[in-house]
Amino acid sequence: MTAHGIKRRGILLVLSSPSGAGKTTITRALVKRDRTLKLSISATTRPPRPGETEGKHYYFVTSERFAAMVQNGELLEHAQVFGHDYGTPLAPVTRALESGADIVSDVDWQGTQQMKARMRDDLVSVFILPPSIAALESRLKRRAQDSREVVRARMAKSSDEMSHWAEYDYVVVNRTLEKSIAEVAAILAAERLRRQRQLGLDEFVNRLRRV
Repeated sequence: MTAHGIKRRGILLVLSSPSGAGKTTITRALVKRDRTLKLSISATTRPPRPGETEGKHYYFVTSERFAAMVQNGELLEHAQVFGHDYGTPLAPVTRALESGADIVSDVDWQGTQQMKARMRDDLVSVFILPPSIAALESRLKRRAQDSREVVRARMAKSSDEMSHWAEYDYVVVNRTLEKSIAEVAAILAAERLRRQRQLGLDEFVNRLRRV
């Protein structure tokens, strides 16, 4: 609660893109630059990649544990991508939004649809597009984290993923990373000021009018 009696419910900012288009890089940059923005940590059954840390990048769980989380309703969304399960734990997101904190998550279009079905008023969705297919393939190859077969599979799936762009609130073409980060930050800043998110605003305005 601020001094003027207005508080704000948090925002669930969701970024999606085909693999290699930049959603994870943009997400990490936003969290680093904005200390009030918290990263949603997903659970996954895939093994850690080089440099990934348990509890910081993902919660790495077994297939049995993941299935139990789905069964118990512990996940806000979940999907299988390239043979591995991914999901967003519900409880931490709910607590953060109720306290007025903003959460950012990078998930695929399937996950975004599940989130939208359960938390539409809190969700702001952004789809990140690559500037070209050639640029997308080049970025995937430069990551040097996946085999040639996996890169081909990701490229084959990218067309289907990009077909869902119209389901999102905003679309950003990631031509240059710095510009894309700035554009998503501007979206977040504007959404924080949306009238419906400012709880107690009507009482504040009524007090102003009585002066």
